[in-house]
Amino acid sequence: MLENDGGIEKLFFELASESRLSILREISKHDGKMREIARKLDLTTTETFRQLQRLSQGLLVEKQPEGTYTITEYGRFILQLSVSFEFIFNNRQYFSTHDFRKLPYQFLNRIGELSQASLIMNTMDSMKKFEKIFGEAEQYAWGLREGSSIESIGPMFSEQLRKGVKFKDICPESELATHEISSEKQRNVESRGLPLADIPATIMLTEKEGAICLRFINGRMDYACFVDKNPVGLNWIRDLFLYYWDKGKRV
Repeated sequence: MLENDGGIEKLFFELASESRLSILREISKHDGKMREIARKLDLTTTETFRQLQRLSQGLLVEKQPEGTYTITEYGRFILQLSVSFEFIFNNRQYFSTHDFRKLPYQFLNRIGELSQASLIMNTMDSMKKFEKIFGEAEQYAWGLREGSSIESIGPMFSEQLRKGVKFKDICPESELATHEISSEKQRNVESRGLPLADIPATIMLTEKEGAICLRFINGRMDYACFVDKNPVGLNWIRDLFLYYWDKGKRV
């Protein structure tokens, strides 16, 4: 049994070095000997040796008998989780002014899956991106919203219906009674409602790309959005949408 020689602050200290983090990331991709790692990262052998010693003492890497360093399973797990911290840090100004606490806990734990997402801050650029995502759908288009309906897109919505694109629309419950159900919409559009207070974000999602906008801390919806077409990030947005879809009231 390992002796408990420190709290979580010890782990943060081990990661609080650009060179140690770079070495850990490099070894996670390819095992390597000290001189190889130093050369790839443009570090001195003295610095690389010192940092490898610290990483080894922290059980993040281990040295093999032939002198090659490899990442431990513990190190790999820590590195994977650190992606969430890095994503939040890189977007710290956004997260300082937006209410992410209303998102389900299990999705906050996975928020690092959005690490490849782009942040669009300009509202008009966001609206154009939403329309582009919607217009490029070939299989399905799903939306979670508090405002304008998908019909407001007009001709584009009609064209996508004609192409057979399937829609899932989550809107405030108060709007459900006003939905017009044409035969074409019955085939291609499903709608569900949530109490307005339970809608924490705006989402536009297709099989190709997804976008999500959060509320400001004061509760007002913002249309600055994270946009992602990377499969991992897209899956995060899809799972979040389906979480609310399952909670929604049927028409």
